[in-house]
Amino acid sequence: MIQRKEHEHWDICLTPDRRLFDIPLLDVWKYRDLFALLVRRDIVSFYKQTVLGPLWFFIQPLFTTFVYVFVFGNLAGLSTDGLPQFLFYLSGITAWNYFSDCLIKTSTVFRDNAPVFGKVYFPRMVVPLSIVAGNLVRFGVQFLLFAITWIYFYFQEAPIHLTYAVFLFPFLVILMAFLGLGMGLMVTSLTTKYRDLAFLVGFGMQLLMYATTVIYPLSSVPEKYEKWVSLNPMTGIIEAFRYGFLGEGYFSINNLIYVILFTLIILVFGVLIFNKAEKNFIDTI
Repeated sequence: MIQRKEHEHWDICLTPDRRLFDIPLLDVWKYRDLFALLVRRDIVSFYKQTVLGPLWFFIQPLFTTFVYVFVFGNLAGLSTDGLPQFLFYLSGITAWNYFSDCLIKTSTVFRDNAPVFGKVYFPRMVVPLSIVAGNLVRFGVQFLLFAITWIYFYFQEAPIHLTYAVFLFPFLVILMAFLGLGMGLMVTSLTTKYRDLAFLVGFGMQLLMYATTVIYPLSSVPEKYEKWVSLNPMTGIIEAFRYGFLGEGYFSINNLIYVILFTLIILVFGVLIFNKAEKNFIDTI
């Protein structure tokens, strides 16, 4: 007969009764090696077994920008506030892609990782955080493309210039990451019970893009719709991004405060819902 020791010490105790606000953030730090491994996996898997490899990081935004210039700039004749069309669309695409990637890839965390989650314990929050960090590498490559394009047009004496808002760039990146993370956490938590939401994410992101100033400036929006487009937090981020690097766009402190508050609310609700869903998602996924 195996006798139980009177004094047993456990490194970790797993219970299903964790409270809603009991978020194991300290555990995430303890699993930072796993976090780094997942980031590396996401980056490598993106271009593994492809002919062009990492060049896809450049090809996708370039092709998209050329199409936007042809369709929206030349055929539709949409305004770009006097800015070079290619640079205008590339700026919107660069910012939107990072937010979109964070949301879409985070929205399938439970579904994509269910086999692993059901077999071994680690803080589930490590996975969505690694997705956001991995997408940051892709964003950095695409931003480098934007910077090279900006330098080219600058020496071509295009009507572009930097403003003081350029110093907010790191902060804007954090806002995009937190907004995509928070919305993605809410979606992935809800899809454990309502799988239809997973099919709506890609379609919904396309519609949301058209409600954001990616392909048009806020100044060209009819007055009766301007308020509604401004309520979209990504509109404020993209407009601030353009104002900082191109010198054109709508930027105000009040709008920035609104974006910050909106993002924090979405992030907090996303984390809380994710924390609640992870307790029993394996029974419904």
